[in-house]
Amino acid sequence: MFTRMSTLFSMRDSLMEKGPELIRQRLTELKFRLEQVIHAWTVDDYWALLEFYVNILPVIVPAERCTIFVLEIGTEKICSIIGTGLQKMQIEPPKDKSIVGKAISSGRALLANDLESWRGYHSEVDAMTGFVTRNMVCAPIKSLTGHGVTGAIQVLNRKNREGFIAQDLQQVSDIAGHLSISIESFLLNREILRISSQLNREVERVDTGYFRDIPFIAESPTMQDVLTQVHLVSSTPVNVLIQGENGTGKELIARMIHEESARRNQPFVAVNCAAIPENLAESEFFGYEKGAFTGAETSRRGYFEEASGGTLFLDEVADMPLNIQPKFLRAIQEGEGYRLGSNRLHKYDLRILSATNKPLTREVQHNRFREDLFFRLFSVEIHLPPLRERKEDIVPLAFTFLEEICQRFDKQVAGFASEVINLFEDYAWPGNVRQLRREIERMVALTPVNAQITLDTCSRDLATSTISRTLQSGSSLDLSLPDQMQNLEIALIRSALKQARGNRTQAADLLGITRQGLHKKIKRYGLSTE
Repeated sequence: MFTRMSTLFSMRDSLMEKGPELIRQRLTELKFRLEQVIHAWTVDDYWALLEFYVNILPVIVPAERCTIFVLEIGTEKICSIIGTGLQKMQIEPPKDKSIVGKAISSGRALLANDLESWRGYHSEVDAMTGFVTRNMVCAPIKSLTGHGVTGAIQVLNRKNREGFIAQDLQQVSDIAGHLSISIESFLLNREILRISSQLNREVERVDTGYFRDIPFIAESPTMQDVLTQVHLVSSTPVNVLIQGENGTGKELIARMIHEESARRNQPFVAVNCAAIPENLAESEFFGYEKGAFTGAETSRRGYFEEASGGTLFLDEVADMPLNIQPKFLRAIQEGEGYRLGSNRLHKYDLRILSATNKPLTREVQHNRFREDLFFRLFSVEIHLPPLRERKEDIVPLAFTFLEEICQRFDKQVAGFASEVINLFEDYAWPGNVRQLRREIERMVALTPVNAQITLDTCSRDLATSTISRTLQSGSSLDLSLPDQMQNLEIALIRSALKQARGNRTQAADLLGITRQGLHKKIKRYGLSTE
């Protein structure tokens, strides 16, 4: 007995020593499995679950029919998505003149017997379907994320009874609660598809002329080398990877390659891989047929078909969902693929240009990108240097943007003050060309008509860099530290007051000080706030 207890105590002590590490290991394993389950759950799985409920609920109650309705996002429209005997027919009950509509509007489950004795929307549906509705239970489906009622579940004609009872109402309400996550996922996926298609149409409308009107500035030797590479690869049908920080102009380079190639008169289709939800990637890249899934009311071409004959540009390619990469690889290798819901083979004839701000080799090493796709996706790599490494391009870019922005704003200014140009050349520009363009937009907006752009219109990031640049240079200072601080403080106060249109409370909030503190500084420096 004593020996057995000693053994148990020894095991306990061993587990206490290893316990935290074992728990961490177990949690890591469970987290990985949870991610696998989440990624494996697709729109089709949600649809299959809805179909299961429609088939099983009439058996449980029991009843003759069951229908599930949804309230479309952004509208007041109610429509059936699946139901017994409906097949391709869709029912759209009015929100104020139907039992389904009342259940959704009130958020309460409703029970109605003896429906044959009074006319309502159910009698109109009966006339269309040939079905006779005698009684009904309808329960609202409520959002789990606090977005109100998302739909309703309706059960018709109770079997083995003259009508439904309170127990049936409670049972249908309980099942409606379990349906909420499936309905919300269905609605969100359909809305994502709709917005994605709308965004693609807007991009196609805008991008045909916008980027072509912006000249590409390449005064620096590094950018001259980039232009040489662009010219060489444009005439060769080789796939290209463009690497560089955000805002360096990767898409502009891709468009230049396309415009100089033999495919210049064919489509240029730009896709942001990071913006495509993982469970929609296949339908977006390869398209789908009508009825392939819920919400597929018409057939749609995927990006591969849209770009056929031209160029497919994959922006943020390192963020391409892993689940689409095997099919993507086959499409590149074989030049063919299938739409969702179709067995018809579509041939692709296109060139692929890719861009990323991440080291793609590192993504491969961490198993976030397939190695075989990495080697197949491109043969030539072009690196775009950040703006801080091509200082010769900063001033020409600034004047180019100034002219374009003034024309777009329909506003004339008298150019840049010399200290602004000096600041532009010395600033690090972490946001690269995109940040420079935004900064000049700000300056033009805050500068009076026909006046010169001065330092007091620059953003806080640039304003604070003026004093730090002087201090870090190691050269003799033209002003003492207090004078430097005073000049910086005055510039920031003027900028905040301009941005707040003279409102001292808002200006103080922008500066992170109290209104009384701002008033004292304005009085101390003798600043005019008119």
